[in-house]
Amino acid sequence: MINIVDCELKNQGLVFAKLSVSSVQILDSNSSVEKIAVIDPTPTCNTLTQRLGDFDTLISALEYAADGVTGYNFYDAKGRIRSTLPYKVLKHNARNLARHLLGIGLVNGDRVGIIGDTTPEFLEIFFACRYAGLIPFAMSVPVNLGSHAVYVRQLHGILKGSQASATLSSSDYIHFLEEAARDLRNLKWVGTPERLRKLPAPETVLHLSQPDEVAYLQFTSGSTRAPRGVVITERALMSNLQGIVQNGVEMHSDDRCASWLPFYHDMGLVGMVMAPMVTQVSVDYLATRDFAIRPLQWLRLISRNRCTMAFSQPFGLKLCTLRVRDSDLEDLDLSAWRTAGIGAEMIRPDILRNFAEKFRLAGFNSNAFLPCYGLAESTLAVTFAQKDSGFQSLRVDARMLADQRVALPLKTGEEKYNEFVNCGKPLPGHLIKIVNDTDQELPDSRVGSVLIQGASIMAGYFNDSEETKKALLPGGWLDTGDLGFILEGSLYITGRRTDIIIVNGRNIRAQDVEELAEQQPEIRAREASAFSVVGPQDNTIIVLVVECRLTVEIDRQSLINRLQRMVYMAFGVNCLVELIPPHTLPRTSSGKLSRSSTRQGFLLRANLRNQPSVESREK
Repeated sequence: MINIVDCELKNQGLVFAKLSVSSVQILDSNSSVEKIAVIDPTPTCNTLTQRLGDFDTLISALEYAADGVTGYNFYDAKGRIRSTLPYKVLKHNARNLARHLLGIGLVNGDRVGIIGDTTPEFLEIFFACRYAGLIPFAMSVPVNLGSHAVYVRQLHGILKGSQASATLSSSDYIHFLEEAARDLRNLKWVGTPERLRKLPAPETVLHLSQPDEVAYLQFTSGSTRAPRGVVITERALMSNLQGIVQNGVEMHSDDRCASWLPFYHDMGLVGMVMAPMVTQVSVDYLATRDFAIRPLQWLRLISRNRCTMAFSQPFGLKLCTLRVRDSDLEDLDLSAWRTAGIGAEMIRPDILRNFAEKFRLAGFNSNAFLPCYGLAESTLAVTFAQKDSGFQSLRVDARMLADQRVALPLKTGEEKYNEFVNCGKPLPGHLIKIVNDTDQELPDSRVGSVLIQGASIMAGYFNDSEETKKALLPGGWLDTGDLGFILEGSLYITGRRTDIIIVNGRNIRAQDVEELAEQQPEIRAREASAFSVVGPQDNTIIVLVVECRLTVEIDRQSLINRLQRMVYMAFGVNCLVELIPPHTLPRTSSGKLSRSSTRQGFLLRANLRNQPSVESREK
């Protein structure tokens, strides 16, 4: 196996290494002859006895994993391996970079922002921060190419709110970062890993992490409000990782992971970077943007490398179902995929059914589905469904749910229903309860606010005591902001409090309105956003903002009329429909629709003033 770091360490005559299809082309300064060497991914089988996350800190886990032969592997848009990062090399490079970070004057506890693109350099800097006693946090890559100013403002806000002392990115995004860093007095250094390596690296004793210190900040995706920095300690992190690998996914020594999830998302960072490392398992990465363009490459990685574990948001599975052609199934073998984790957003049963039906011909076993529930404020995971059982769902009476907030199982012949996926039971050492608006605990099947308690809970929001007090309640309970119910010990999520539209005393889920719109052939998934505004008579009005490709006015009006009619027939309320150009709905860094931003934009376009905040519906 050859990688850039090995070449730099072993060949002083090396000028540079150029990665190509499945090889590395080495140009020697003393010769014009190219030497070709194949890059092999890190193996599945390790030389170490597997440990399932029983470490006190992230660095102690890396120190152990570095004695083996497994690690991280990075693939390009065509599914060709472009680089590897064995845990052994990650340890060496991170320790070296830690000294460079200390050399620019950073001190214990300083925050360091890193743009989280899917590269070895991001991981090296992240772990270097922990070796140096610094607190890293990942920032998103641009979601839309046309949102330069919006992206720069987002970076600026995060860097300012975190009081970062340094910030880094690859050369692809450094111009965004340099623009965002202007006028930030706390920042001592802005640059790329390449620039950092050229700076002095003083010989010094590196930091020894302790369980009670802050491991990193995780900025929330901001689907209902501005991103906030979740403070995660080493103790909370390792507690959650142990629960995930031992009880949630039940990691084995012969497991291998594949992931397209972004490193700046908690599921990508904790679930697909840290969890494999603390169990000494190899991972194969495809960049998120490459997955979005051609999701088949992710499935090919799973097939070719016999990956046993891969997680996705539901929309990722839907993308696979829509984009992968039937003719491509002949070359796929998904029979090794034993754990198909699903989470990070509301899980729609039809998405899972459609995926299972399509990829059954490629060897996918629907029993591999593993629904789970979690959030950044609890490090990552809170509940997991039963392993090797597929997904279970419950259909409940839609009217009872809306009028009385009761999840009554559907009676035979009932037409209107909501279907929710069983997200399973909490991890060991964690508790869940459902409470009403007066904080009274509710019995089974009653819908209310989801509260959780356990060792994985955040320490708070960075530098935001007011929001911390709202989220962390007496008795160590965390208010998740989600709505759900418990049945026979398992959790079912029905939505978020800020996604509930209350009309004439009825609770209407924004997701239900959006899914209704998506049934129209002109509207694709994630192209509709629903919310409420206050009308001229202080009445609540449902607004549906839809991305539309139609250009003929009569066709546009026909779509508006159909949507209004469907909403009225389904919910008995009038609806205001606005059509906007494609790719203009605001989204979070993780790709979710941001209803609060959509609502704010609508109010500005409609010139409506003094509207109550969506957040006012929260406790």
